[in-house]
Amino acid sequence: NLTLQLPFPQTLNLMSVFFFHDQIGNRGTVTEAAGFDPEADAQKLRDAMKGAGTNEATITEVLAHRTIAQRQRIKEAFKQSVGKDLADELSSELSGNFRSVILGLLMLAPVYDAYELKTAMKGAGTEEACLIDILASRSNAEIRTINAFYKKEYEKSLEDAVSGDTSGMFKRVLVSLLTAGRDESDKVDEAQAVEIYEAGEARWGTDEVKFLTVLCVRNRNHLLRVFEEYQKISGKDIEESIKREMSGCLEDVFLAIVKCLRNKQAFFAERLYKSMKGLGTTDSVLIRIMVARAEIDMLDIKAEFLKMYGKTLYSFIKGDTSGDYRKILLELCGGE
Repeated sequence: NLTLQLPFPQTLNLMSVFFFHDQIGNRGTVTEAAGFDPEADAQKLRDAMKGAGTNEATITEVLAHRTIAQRQRIKEAFKQSVGKDLADELSSELSGNFRSVILGLLMLAPVYDAYELKTAMKGAGTEEACLIDILASRSNAEIRTINAFYKKEYEKSLEDAVSGDTSGMFKRVLVSLLTAGRDESDKVDEAQAVEIYEAGEARWGTDEVKFLTVLCVRNRNHLLRVFEEYQKISGKDIEESIKREMSGCLEDVFLAIVKCLRNKQAFFAERLYKSMKGLGTTDSVLIRIMVARAEIDMLDIKAEFLKMYGKTLYSFIKGDTSGDYRKILLELCGGE
Protein backbone atom coordinates (compact mmCIF):
# COMPACT_ATOMS: atom_id res chain seq x y z
CA ASN A 1 0.00 0.00 0.00
CA LEU A 2 1.85 3.06 -1.29
CA THR A 3 1.01 5.65 1.29
CA LEU A 4 2.51 8.84 2.48
CA GLN A 5 4.80 7.33 5.08
CA LEU A 6 8.07 8.92 4.13
CA PRO A 7 11.52 7.77 5.18
CA PHE A 8 12.24 10.26 7.96
CA PRO A 9 15.37 12.11 6.75
CA GLN A 10 13.63 12.74 3.46
CA THR A 11 10.41 13.84 5.07
CA LEU A 12 11.07 17.53 5.26
CA ASN A 13 12.54 18.10 1.85
CA LEU A 14 9.98 15.79 0.25
CA MET A 15 7.17 17.62 1.96
CA SER A 16 8.59 20.84 0.62
CA VAL A 17 8.81 19.33 -2.85
CA PHE A 18 5.20 18.20 -2.88
CA PHE A 19 3.15 20.32 -0.60
CA PHE A 20 4.52 23.81 -0.61
CA HIS A 21 4.21 24.09 -4.36
CA ASP A 22 0.89 24.24 -6.08
CA GLN A 23 2.06 22.01 -8.89
CA ILE A 24 5.20 20.11 -9.75
CA GLY A 25 5.84 22.08 -12.92
CA ASN A 26 4.17 25.02 -14.56
CA ARG A 27 3.71 23.56 -18.03
CA GLY A 28 1.13 20.98 -17.08
CA THR A 29 -2.45 20.51 -18.22
CA VAL A 30 -3.46 19.67 -14.65
CA THR A 31 -3.40 22.71 -12.37
CA GLU A 32 -4.70 23.59 -8.92
CA ALA A 33 -8.49 23.46 -8.62
CA ALA A 34 -9.87 26.75 -7.37
CA GLY A 35 -12.08 26.69 -4.26
CA PHE A 36 -10.67 23.28 -3.41
CA ASP A 37 -12.60 21.38 -0.72
CA PRO A 38 -11.07 17.99 0.06
CA GLU A 39 -13.95 16.91 2.29
CA ALA A 40 -16.51 17.63 -0.45
CA ASP A 41 -14.36 15.78 -3.00
CA ALA A 42 -14.02 12.79 -0.67
CA GLN A 43 -17.80 12.74 -0.28
CA LYS A 44 -18.29 12.86 -4.08
CA LEU A 45 -15.98 9.89 -4.45
CA ARG A 46 -17.83 7.98 -1.71
CA ASP A 47 -21.12 8.63 -3.48
CA ALA A 48 -19.62 7.56 -6.81
CA MET A 49 -18.82 4.15 -5.29
CA LYS A 50 -22.10 3.65 -3.43
CA GLY A 51 -24.57 0.92 -4.27
CA ALA A 52 -24.46 -1.12 -7.45
CA GLY A 53 -22.09 0.08 -10.14
CA THR A 54 -19.60 2.89 -10.02
CA ASN A 55 -19.92 6.41 -11.36
CA GLU A 56 -16.67 6.66 -13.33
CA ALA A 57 -17.59 10.09 -14.71
CA THR A 58 -17.56 11.62 -11.22
CA ILE A 59 -14.28 9.91 -10.35
CA THR A 60 -12.73 11.33 -13.52
CA GLU A 61 -14.18 14.77 -12.94
CA VAL A 62 -12.70 14.95 -9.44
CA LEU A 63 -9.31 13.28 -9.83
CA ALA A 64 -8.28 14.49 -13.30
CA HIS A 65 -8.76 18.10 -12.23
CA ARG A 66 -6.79 18.14 -8.98
CA THR A 67 -3.04 18.37 -8.51
CA ILE A 68 -1.09 15.56 -6.86
CA ALA A 69 -0.85 17.62 -3.67
CA GLN A 70 -4.62 18.16 -3.69
CA ARG A 71 -5.24 14.45 -4.25
CA GLN A 72 -3.18 13.67 -1.15
CA ARG A 73 -5.52 15.89 0.86
CA ILE A 74 -8.55 14.12 -0.62
CA LYS A 75 -6.99 10.78 0.43
CA GLU A 76 -6.59 12.09 3.98
CA ALA A 77 -10.16 13.43 4.10
CA PHE A 78 -11.52 10.13 2.75
CA LYS A 79 -9.63 8.10 5.35
CA GLN A 80 -10.81 10.44 8.10
CA SER A 81 -14.46 10.25 7.15
CA VAL A 82 -14.78 6.52 6.45
CA GLY A 83 -11.71 4.91 8.00
CA LYS A 84 -10.76 3.33 4.68
CA ASP A 85 -7.99 3.89 2.17
CA LEU A 86 -9.20 5.65 -0.99
CA ALA A 87 -6.77 3.84 -3.30
CA ASP A 88 -7.84 0.44 -1.92
CA GLU A 89 -11.52 1.30 -2.35
CA LEU A 90 -11.10 2.54 -5.90
CA SER A 91 -8.88 -0.40 -6.73
CA SER A 92 -11.60 -2.87 -5.80
CA GLU A 93 -14.33 -0.89 -7.61
CA LEU A 94 -12.53 -0.29 -10.90
CA SER A 95 -10.77 -2.43 -13.48
CA GLY A 96 -8.52 -2.37 -16.51
CA ASN A 97 -6.68 0.63 -17.89
CA PHE A 98 -9.03 3.14 -16.27
CA ARG A 99 -8.12 1.68 -12.88
CA SER A 100 -4.39 1.93 -13.69
CA VAL A 101 -4.73 5.62 -14.54
CA ILE A 102 -6.70 6.41 -11.36
CA LEU A 103 -4.29 4.56 -9.07
CA GLY A 104 -1.35 6.33 -10.73
CA LEU A 105 -2.98 9.72 -10.21
CA LEU A 106 -3.32 9.07 -6.47
CA MET A 107 0.42 8.53 -5.97
CA LEU A 108 3.14 11.08 -5.36
CA ALA A 109 5.37 11.40 -8.43
CA PRO A 110 8.38 9.44 -7.10
CA VAL A 111 6.08 6.80 -5.60
CA TYR A 112 4.47 6.32 -9.01
CA ASP A 113 7.89 6.02 -10.68
CA ALA A 114 9.03 3.50 -8.04
CA TYR A 115 5.80 1.53 -8.49
CA GLU A 116 6.18 1.49 -12.28
CA LEU A 117 9.80 0.32 -12.01
CA LYS A 118 8.79 -2.42 -9.58
CA THR A 119 5.97 -3.54 -11.89
CA ALA A 120 8.34 -3.56 -14.87
CA MET A 121 10.59 -6.05 -13.07
CA LYS A 122 7.84 -8.31 -11.72
CA GLY A 123 7.63 -11.96 -12.70
CA ALA A 124 9.25 -13.41 -15.78
CA GLY A 125 10.67 -10.94 -18.25
CA THR A 126 11.37 -7.27 -17.75
CA GLU A 127 9.72 -4.28 -19.39
CA GLU A 128 13.02 -2.64 -20.29
CA ALA A 129 11.20 0.26 -21.96
CA CYS A 130 9.88 1.33 -18.56
CA LEU A 131 13.33 1.29 -16.96
CA ILE A 132 14.68 3.33 -19.86
CA ASP A 133 11.78 5.83 -20.00
CA ILE A 134 12.08 6.66 -16.33
CA LEU A 135 15.80 6.48 -15.63
CA ALA A 136 16.91 8.31 -18.78
CA SER A 137 14.52 11.22 -18.25
CA ARG A 138 14.55 12.03 -14.53
CA SER A 139 16.82 14.58 -12.86
CA ASN A 140 19.38 13.69 -10.17
CA ALA A 141 17.04 14.93 -7.45
CA GLU A 142 14.14 12.90 -8.86
CA ILE A 143 16.24 9.74 -9.05
CA ARG A 144 17.46 10.16 -5.47
CA THR A 145 13.86 10.47 -4.29
CA ILE A 146 12.76 7.45 -6.34
CA ASN A 147 15.64 5.47 -4.80
CA ALA A 148 14.51 6.43 -1.29
CA PHE A 149 10.88 5.52 -1.91
CA TYR A 150 11.76 2.25 -3.59
CA LYS A 151 13.89 1.13 -0.67
CA LYS A 152 11.23 2.18 1.83
CA GLU A 153 8.37 0.49 0.01
CA TYR A 154 10.02 -2.68 -1.30
CA GLU A 155 12.77 -3.21 1.28
CA LYS A 156 15.38 -3.63 -1.42
CA SER A 157 17.50 -1.04 -3.15
CA LEU A 158 16.45 -0.15 -6.66
CA GLU A 159 20.04 -0.74 -7.77
CA ASP A 160 19.91 -4.33 -6.49
CA ALA A 161 16.56 -4.89 -8.19
CA VAL A 162 17.80 -3.51 -11.51
CA SER A 163 21.09 -5.41 -11.26
CA GLY A 164 19.26 -8.66 -10.66
CA ASP A 165 16.96 -8.08 -13.61
CA THR A 166 19.28 -6.81 -16.35
CA SER A 167 22.75 -7.71 -17.58
CA GLY A 168 25.84 -6.63 -19.45
CA MET A 169 26.50 -3.09 -20.55
CA PHE A 170 22.77 -2.22 -20.39
CA LYS A 171 22.82 -3.01 -16.67
CA ARG A 172 25.93 -0.88 -16.20
CA VAL A 173 24.28 2.13 -17.86
CA LEU A 174 21.19 1.84 -15.62
CA VAL A 175 23.32 1.42 -12.49
CA SER A 176 25.27 4.54 -13.47
CA LEU A 177 22.04 6.52 -13.99
CA LEU A 178 20.79 5.32 -10.59
CA THR A 179 23.77 6.90 -8.81
CA ALA A 180 22.17 10.27 -9.75
CA GLY A 181 25.65 11.66 -10.25
CA ARG A 182 25.36 13.60 -13.48
CA ASP A 183 27.27 16.86 -13.39
CA GLU A 184 24.65 19.60 -13.11
CA SER A 185 26.86 22.59 -13.85
CA ASP A 186 26.68 24.25 -17.26
CA LYS A 187 30.42 24.34 -17.91
CA VAL A 188 31.55 23.19 -21.34
CA ASP A 189 35.01 21.63 -21.47
CA GLU A 190 36.18 22.34 -25.01
CA ALA A 191 39.16 20.03 -24.67
CA GLN A 192 36.82 17.12 -24.03
CA ALA A 193 34.28 18.01 -26.69
CA VAL A 194 35.65 15.36 -29.07
CA GLU A 195 35.61 12.54 -26.54
CA ILE A 196 32.66 10.65 -28.00
CA TYR A 197 34.06 10.87 -31.51
CA GLU A 198 37.23 9.21 -30.24
CA ALA A 199 35.17 6.48 -28.56
CA GLY A 200 32.99 5.80 -31.59
CA GLU A 201 33.68 6.69 -35.20
CA ALA A 202 37.41 7.17 -34.82
CA ARG A 203 38.15 3.62 -33.81
CA TRP A 204 37.37 0.13 -34.85
CA GLY A 205 34.85 -1.28 -32.40
CA THR A 206 33.00 1.12 -30.16
CA ASP A 207 34.33 1.87 -26.70
CA GLU A 208 31.03 1.34 -24.90
CA VAL A 209 32.39 2.20 -21.47
CA LYS A 210 33.56 5.57 -22.77
CA PHE A 211 30.09 6.18 -24.22
CA LEU A 212 28.62 5.33 -20.82
CA THR A 213 30.97 7.68 -18.97
CA VAL A 214 30.34 10.57 -21.31
CA LEU A 215 26.56 10.15 -21.68
CA CYS A 216 25.79 9.40 -18.03
CA VAL A 217 28.21 11.72 -16.26
CA ARG A 218 28.77 14.91 -18.25
CA ASN A 219 26.44 17.90 -17.94
CA ARG A 220 23.80 18.76 -20.53
CA ASN A 221 25.51 21.87 -21.98
CA HIS A 222 28.75 20.01 -22.43
CA LEU A 223 26.99 17.09 -24.10
CA LEU A 224 25.10 19.28 -26.56
CA ARG A 225 28.53 20.65 -27.53
CA VAL A 226 29.89 17.09 -27.78
CA PHE A 227 27.05 16.16 -30.15
CA GLU A 228 27.80 19.23 -32.31
CA GLU A 229 31.49 18.37 -32.51
CA TYR A 230 30.63 14.77 -33.33
CA GLN A 231 28.46 15.91 -36.24
CA LYS A 232 31.17 18.27 -37.44
CA ILE A 233 33.99 15.75 -37.40
CA SER A 234 32.19 12.61 -38.52
CA GLY A 235 29.47 14.17 -40.67
CA LYS A 236 26.96 11.99 -38.82
CA ASP A 237 24.44 12.64 -36.11
CA ILE A 238 25.27 10.92 -32.84
CA GLU A 239 21.90 9.14 -32.91
CA GLU A 240 22.72 7.59 -36.29
CA SER A 241 26.01 6.29 -34.95
CA ILE A 242 24.41 4.82 -31.85
CA LYS A 243 21.90 3.00 -34.08
CA ARG A 244 24.69 1.67 -36.27
CA GLU A 245 27.14 0.72 -33.54
CA MET A 246 24.81 -0.69 -30.87
CA SER A 247 21.74 -2.87 -30.68
CA GLY A 248 18.95 -3.95 -28.36
CA CYS A 249 18.42 -2.34 -24.97
CA LEU A 250 21.83 -0.69 -24.95
CA GLU A 251 21.01 1.13 -28.17
CA ASP A 252 17.59 2.09 -26.73
CA VAL A 253 18.98 3.50 -23.49
CA PHE A 254 21.76 5.51 -25.16
CA LEU A 255 19.27 6.93 -27.69
CA ALA A 256 16.86 7.83 -24.88
CA ILE A 257 19.61 9.65 -22.97
CA VAL A 258 20.62 11.65 -26.06
CA LYS A 259 17.00 12.50 -26.95
CA CYS A 260 16.17 13.56 -23.38
CA LEU A 261 19.21 15.82 -23.25
CA ARG A 262 18.30 17.42 -26.56
CA ASN A 263 14.57 17.83 -25.98
CA LYS A 264 12.84 15.84 -23.26
CA GLN A 265 9.33 16.82 -24.39
CA ALA A 266 10.05 15.65 -27.95
CA PHE A 267 11.29 12.36 -26.46
CA PHE A 268 7.97 11.85 -24.64
CA ALA A 269 5.99 12.91 -27.74
CA GLU A 270 7.77 10.24 -29.76
CA ARG A 271 7.18 7.59 -27.08
CA LEU A 272 3.46 8.49 -27.06
CA TYR A 273 3.29 8.37 -30.85
CA LYS A 274 4.96 4.95 -30.98
CA SER A 275 2.67 3.63 -28.26
CA MET A 276 -0.36 4.34 -30.46
CA LYS A 277 0.65 4.10 -34.11
CA GLY A 278 0.04 0.89 -36.03
CA LEU A 279 -1.91 -2.03 -34.66
CA GLY A 280 -2.74 -2.11 -30.98
CA THR A 281 -1.77 0.28 -28.24
CA THR A 282 1.02 -0.10 -25.71
CA ASP A 283 -1.18 1.06 -22.84
CA SER A 284 1.55 0.80 -20.20
CA VAL A 285 3.60 3.46 -22.00
CA LEU A 286 0.61 5.66 -22.80
CA ILE A 287 -0.64 5.59 -19.20
CA ARG A 288 2.80 6.12 -17.66
CA ILE A 289 3.55 9.24 -19.67
CA MET A 290 0.06 10.77 -19.44
CA VAL A 291 -0.04 10.31 -15.67
CA ALA A 292 3.58 11.25 -14.93
CA ARG A 293 3.79 14.36 -17.12
CA ALA A 294 0.26 15.80 -16.72
CA GLU A 295 1.40 18.25 -14.08
CA ILE A 296 4.89 18.92 -15.38
CA ASP A 297 5.17 19.54 -19.13
CA MET A 298 2.16 18.08 -20.95
CA LEU A 299 1.52 21.41 -22.72
CA ASP A 300 4.98 21.24 -24.30
CA ILE A 301 4.70 17.53 -25.08
CA LYS A 302 1.46 18.29 -26.97
CA ALA A 303 3.15 21.09 -28.91
CA GLU A 304 6.09 18.84 -29.84
CA PHE A 305 3.68 16.07 -30.87
CA LEU A 306 1.84 18.38 -33.23
CA LYS A 307 5.09 19.74 -34.66
CA MET A 308 6.53 16.25 -35.20
CA TYR A 309 3.48 14.39 -36.50
CA GLY A 310 1.12 17.06 -37.85
CA LYS A 311 -1.74 15.72 -35.74
CA THR A 312 -2.81 16.51 -32.19
CA LEU A 313 -2.04 14.17 -29.33
CA TYR A 314 -5.72 14.55 -28.42
CA SER A 315 -6.87 13.16 -31.77
CA PHE A 316 -4.44 10.24 -31.48
CA ILE A 317 -5.67 9.28 -28.01
CA LYS A 318 -9.28 9.70 -29.10
CA GLY A 319 -8.83 7.38 -32.05
CA ASP A 320 -6.88 4.77 -30.13
CA THR A 321 -8.75 4.31 -26.86
CA SER A 322 -12.35 3.99 -25.69
CA GLY A 323 -14.75 4.28 -22.76
CA ASP A 324 -13.84 5.83 -19.41
CA TYR A 325 -10.18 5.14 -20.12
CA ARG A 326 -10.38 7.40 -23.17
CA LYS A 327 -12.29 10.07 -21.25
CA ILE A 328 -9.74 10.37 -18.47
CA LEU A 329 -6.77 10.39 -20.82
CA LEU A 330 -8.40 13.18 -22.84
CA GLU A 331 -8.94 15.15 -19.62
CA LEU A 332 -5.26 14.73 -18.74
CA CYS A 333 -4.37 15.73 -22.27
CA GLY A 334 -6.39 18.91 -21.74
CA GLY A 335 -8.27 19.48 -24.98
CA GLU A 336 -6.94 19.76 -28.53
